[in-house]
Amino acid sequence: MEIGGMRPTRRMNKSVVIAVLLLIVFSNAFAEDKPKLPISASSKTLGYSPLWVASKLGFFDKQGLDVQLVLVNGADKSTMALMGGSVYVSSGGVDTVISAVEQGADLATIGGVINGLTHYIMGGKKFRTFEDLRGANVGSSGLTSGTAFVLRRVLRAKGMEYPRDYNLINVGGSAQAFLSLTAGRIDAAIIAVPLNYEAAQMGYPVIAKVVDFIPNYQLTDVTVKRSWAERNRPTVVRFMKGLALAMRWMHDNKEPAVEFLSKEMKLKPEQARRGWEYYTENKIWNPNAESNVEGIRTVIQISAERGLFKGGALPPPAKYVDHSYVEEALKELGRR
Repeated sequence: MEIGGMRPTRRMNKSVVIAVLLLIVFSNAFAEDKPKLPISASSKTLGYSPLWVASKLGFFDKQGLDVQLVLVNGADKSTMALMGGSVYVSSGGVDTVISAVEQGADLATIGGVINGLTHYIMGGKKFRTFEDLRGANVGSSGLTSGTAFVLRRVLRAKGMEYPRDYNLINVGGSAQAFLSLTAGRIDAAIIAVPLNYEAAQMGYPVIAKVVDFIPNYQLTDVTVKRSWAERNRPTVVRFMKGLALAMRWMHDNKEPAVEFLSKEMKLKPEQARRGWEYYTENKIWNPNAESNVEGIRTVIQISAERGLFKGGALPPPAKYVDHSYVEEALKELGRR
């Protein structure tokens, strides 16, 4: 066989072998330096967008991580994927993590994604007050999810108990709740920023701003298996560095962030802008990617109301939280 018109010599063959071996060595070294990290998100909405920013804009890549972001609809399913080993990191409702830990799961919250509530209770056009909701069909994201229990707590504060005084209808997240409300299939719904603004512009009344009743609440987090994270601390720290840098970028770059949110989350430009303003002004996206410990305490209290714990004092947030990874990440970034 000839190469470029020349007959290969023994020296040339030896050189080719050496080159191939070096290529294999360097390729393996690079692959080892850039581990694959499958992660799950339980929803692709405005609130979860820091995960897509970090993934699509290269913040994880710059930390030497090959992050594979997978949408697993539903917090329960996202947590199950983590427990089953399909993913190494998950993002979903904190209440599902607390429930899993209470059942013996080896999980820990290591950071925050949505560090508060942006939801409004929006009524149908004939449902303008809490009293109007007696006997009504109220749309929620599931019947046993975080926002369902948030909704029940708000209505309880106004003297209404489920299921005695109203019906809960599982319609899905805010996008589905918005569609169900505007189609007249339900009488009211709990809808998050920014779709609440569009509903209000269409003439649907605001019955309540949820944060007025529950000022501290950790809605979604970053969760890992404790045992896996301990064995892979450098990788987890790099992951949290990437997420923290993405959060900071979102806070510091309004126009590029709004453009990204509009395209990636398929929002109208005005929805993306108003959503960005609400989330950043109210620190719903924590600039350091830390979770809201007091917000987790609220989740624990609500979990107790539904009978999750068996007597005695309520467990402290520390039972479910390990901020050592994000603290190490922030120290390396010069923020500690």
